[in-house]
Amino acid sequence: MEKKKFLFASISSLIGDIAWQVVKEGHEVRYYVENEKERDIADGFVPKSTDYEKDCKWADIVVFDDTLGQGAKAQALRASGKPVIGGTPYTDNLEDDRSFGQEELKKAGVTIIPYQDFDSFDPAIEFVKKNPDRYVIKPSGEAQNVKRRLFVGEEEDGEDVIGMLEAYKKAFSEEIKVFQLQRRVTGVEVAVGAFFNGKKFITPININFEHKKLFPGEVGPPTGEMGTTMFWSEPNVLFTRTLLKMESKLAEEGYVGYIDLNCIVNNNGIYPLEFTSRFGYPTISIQQEGILTPISDFFWELANGQEPKWRTRSGFQIGIRIVVPPFPFDDEATFESFSKNAAIVFKRPMNEGIHIEDVKIVNKQWLVAGTSGVVLIVCGLGQTMKQAQAQAYSRIKNILIPNMYYRTDIGDRWVEDSDKLHNWGYLR
Repeated sequence: MEKKKFLFASISSLIGDIAWQVVKEGHEVRYYVENEKERDIADGFVPKSTDYEKDCKWADIVVFDDTLGQGAKAQALRASGKPVIGGTPYTDNLEDDRSFGQEELKKAGVTIIPYQDFDSFDPAIEFVKKNPDRYVIKPSGEAQNVKRRLFVGEEEDGEDVIGMLEAYKKAFSEEIKVFQLQRRVTGVEVAVGAFFNGKKFITPININFEHKKLFPGEVGPPTGEMGTTMFWSEPNVLFTRTLLKMESKLAEEGYVGYIDLNCIVNNNGIYPLEFTSRFGYPTISIQQEGILTPISDFFWELANGQEPKWRTRSGFQIGIRIVVPPFPFDDEATFESFSKNAAIVFKRPMNEGIHIEDVKIVNKQWLVAGTSGVVLIVCGLGQTMKQAQAQAYSRIKNILIPNMYYRTDIGDRWVEDSDKLHNWGYLR
């Protein structure tokens, strides 16, 4: 493809790694970051934009990386004739308003888990007392981005959920304005996702498994993500019974980009948990490892409503997040003390399998940037999950960052999960 002008637009600097990849593929790139505290992320990797409106006119294509109002901007640009990767107010709402997402799935004929919405804590406490069961507390809107507020109940009488609701009432009434209680279903957690070109889904699809807790064995606070395993597939039962049912509505919206549906599945059925109607992080970086076509070519064709001539790898891809304090918590003093501008050192030069998150270059040295403590995604590939896992962890041994930590078990549960999914017939 001839050289194009790409503008990447971000609220909190999520997509720097893919912008960097497009730079390496030979295109002109500018990266606009709305959040001032995150603007040093990707410095030295990607040229920055200081004027979003001006650079929208400059760009041949604009790529948005989030929901939370970005869909309205994407829709307006698309209506003006600009090629855009991004959503619409409707697709933003699928993710940002959990209940709306569930109701849209229900309208499309997808079975959903029973839930109740609340805008205050006392009625929710009374509901659990009258309907004792295991529940998951899920904040909606911006509060859902604070992953440690999500709580998964373990007790059949719901007493642990009642205790947590009472604590949230005292501590977080101002932060959590709306939340959902969803009945807990047990099984294998698996996500199915695919790219959409404004008219239809583009195959192959992506099957991925998130590892959300901080410590090995799914222990500790939820983080959003500590690592992901995945593979590319032709459409299967999991896809046709869920995401595919949304195709006509997404076409009506003109949605362009990636959309993902996280589910719990068991021998009784498929139960969708939540949409991600944008790129996932670190999902898109791991996916890029599995896409053989230049991602700039793929984005350009997707944004122009074409069916990209793209190829993906066989086998498995795995990505492991390397983080530093205070992740997964927000603590500016801890970040300043332990992590800000920490050096990232490679024992030997390494160009493959390393993806940046909150990183910058100063005087040719990689340093920790931003405020959150997410630093790198280290990827591995293989014809088996074990091979991909071994490659990723061997690459991590080559990295030195003061106070770095990561999970040591990403990929371990694949054998058991895959046996169940094959046995239940969802991967056919």
